[in-house]
Amino acid sequence: MIIQGQVGPLTQTTGLSAGSQPVARLGSLGDLIMSELHGRYFETTYRRAGYVAANTAGVTTTVGTATTYVGLCLSNPVTSTYNLVVNKVGFAFLVANAAASTIGLMCGYNATTNVTHTAAITARSTFIGQAAGNIATVDSSATLPTAPTVTHVLGSGLTGAITTVPMVAPTFVDLEGSLILMPGAYVAFHTSTASGASSFWGSFSWEEVPV
Repeated sequence: MIIQGQVGPLTQTTGLSAGSQPVARLGSLGDLIMSELHGRYFETTYRRAGYVAANTAGVTTTVGTATTYVGLCLSNPVTSTYNLVVNKVGFAFLVANAAASTIGLMCGYNATTNVTHTAAITARSTFIGQAAGNIATVDSSATLPTAPTVTHVLGSGLTGAITTVPMVAPTFVDLEGSLILMPGAYVAFHTSTASGASSFWGSFSWEEVPV
């Protein structure tokens, strides 16, 4: 039996409507896209749709859900025609906190006003060597258009001398695409108290998918 299909995305700019009967989708090697042939993110990376960004220097985070923000923020411009699918996040503290703190994610949305960039960070394609053509913007310092809501608790930052700890548990969290930012939405790292001085580093890994 011969199964015919189309190589690559069936549509470049919009999702398929419910009830449509498209041809099967094929990968660049003739593989039927229904289960993983290569690594989990091979298709995303090969299609140049995957991106990463991280702090390039340690920062001192702002407290709680303040809209004048320092940390790491990923945002989707209101004019975007893509959704941002957040796959993984990572974080680290290099100096002990002055007071114990939760570390997590907070999200917000504004249909008309973008996140205001103060200290932009360059996103990179996960296809190393390929120029990034990302829609998303990333900042280590920004003004958020609306007060965010805490959505994920990932861990904690404590006050003990971290240089005496023999090993730090992994702080790289797989969200498995369960967080999607539509145009106008953003996600940022949240700490309930300020981090130690210039101690916070964070990272986002995401996919950009046509709306």
